[in-house]
Parts: sequence; C-alpha cells; structure tokens
Amino acid sequence: MKLTPAAQNFILHWGEMGAKWGVNRSVAQIHALLHIVPDAMTADEICETLNLARSNVSNGLKELQGWKLVKVSRQLGDRRDHFTSIRDMFDLVNVVIEGRREREYTPTLAALREVQKEAAEDGTPAPMKARMDETLETMEMFDAWYAEMARLPRAVQLGMVKMGGRIAKLLPKGKSG
Repeated sequence: MKLTPAAQNFILHWGEMGAKWGVNRSVAQIHALLHIVPDAMTADEICETLNLARSNVSNGLKELQGWKLVKVSRQLGDRRDHFTSIRDMFDLVNVVIEGRREREYTPTLAALREVQKEAAEDGTPAPMKARMDETLETMEMFDAWYAEMARLPRAVQLGMVKMGGRIAKLLPKGKSG
C-alpha cells in the first residue's frame, strides 16, 4: 500500500503521540495505520506498509488486541488474520479512556486508600495526612463523575460533549477557593 504524505504524517504523529503517552512508537503507528485504512489488513501488509519487522508487528498487534483497540477477523479462502481498528470514534475514545482508567487511575485510587490507612496508624503528621486525604477525595470525586457519565446513554453523552463550554455560560463566574 502506498501512503500519501498526509497519511504518512498522520501515522508519524500518532506514533509520537503514543510515545508521549507511554506506548511504543511502532505500536501506535500500527494502530494509526489500521485506524485510517478503509479495509482490514494482514500482518504482512502492515509490515510492508510501515517497513516494520514481522516480530515487531506481531507483538504490536497482540498488544493492541489486549487493549481492545484492534480486532482480528478471518476471510473465506484466506488463512491469514485480518486486523481492523475500532471504526467508531466515540467507541475508540471510550475504549482508550476506560483502558487508561483500569491500568492507571483505579490502581492509583487503591494505592492511595492503602496509604491513607497506613498514615492513620504510623504517625504521619496531620498536614501530610490532610493532603493525602484531599488527593484521594478529589480523585474519587472525578472517578465517580466519570462512572456516572459512562452510564449515560450515548446520545446524552454526545449531547453533553457537543454542549461543551457553552454550559459554563450558565454557571456562576469566577473561581472558588
């Protein structure tokens, strides 16, 4: 497959973005390619298009499948696996957010709860405990908010996103302390 300059730049940028998020650049580039191509691709086609080693592509595809960002399918008369990215952008964003929540945010909440228990018993100074408590409370508040938003029907979620900053016009102005 011959990529246009725009497609190349999209894939390169997605790779750089992935690297900043802690994802291997090649893995992010594989995802970017699968995201923009209209049809499923085989691992060999991905290797050829991105000029990556087969082992690199195989490992990247396994990683992307583990994150539920890429799906595998089969085609009649073809023994090879064919790979596609999640096609619906809203679903893709939800999978990324939920995955990061599971891998990063939820374990941090659990660790903070353990630290809070430990601080209650080990003589941690009150100002430090207060800061730890505030950190946990704030993170739990955002997690609860996310969980409530995630339960809403998609149409409601989309409406809220489209409303965007306009809702701020309905709220009191200024920051509170």
